[in-house]
Amino acid sequence: MNEVLAFTGDFLSLGFVVFLGLLILLNFLNLPGNWLCLGCVLAFSLICGASLGTLYWVLAVASAVIGEVLEWVILASRAKEAGASGAGTLAGMIGAIAGAIACAPILMGFGALPGALAGAYLGCLAMELLKGKPWEMAVKAAKGTLMGRFLGALCKCGAGLTIVLLTARALLGNTQV
Repeated sequence: MNEVLAFTGDFLSLGFVVFLGLLILLNFLNLPGNWLCLGCVLAFSLICGASLGTLYWVLAVASAVIGEVLEWVILASRAKEAGASGAGTLAGMIGAIAGAIACAPILMGFGALPGALAGAYLGCLAMELLKGKPWEMAVKAAKGTLMGRFLGALCKCGAGLTIVLLTARALLGNTQV
């Protein structure tokens, strides 16, 4: 009987880890996928009585925070590398958020990613043109902002993957992290 309970628990844990893997994809839609993962892990551990340990929580929360920081630092650095001004970078960040929100209803939520990318590009482009930059320079700065937004989201998903792997090890490895 204990073997059946152990198998059921492992099967449930495996399904939960797969679910977390899907949640981190929400980062591309400009949604807080990593934080939703952590919230779900907390709920799962409370409901199922899984003890994940203090080190797990320190590493998982640190991963989520690092993902957030990386997302915006990469966007800002790529924009600056491409010649964007501080105002253009800020406009790109605001544009990314506005674009994701505006396009989220399109394609059942999947419009948020192209919306965020377009918003980053257009926000930076508009600000650089308003500041009097020539078209070519403004386009180059906007492209840098767009790439920074995409690479930042990719790094944020990498941080989310760390959370998923930590959770898998803690739940399926039958050991605390």
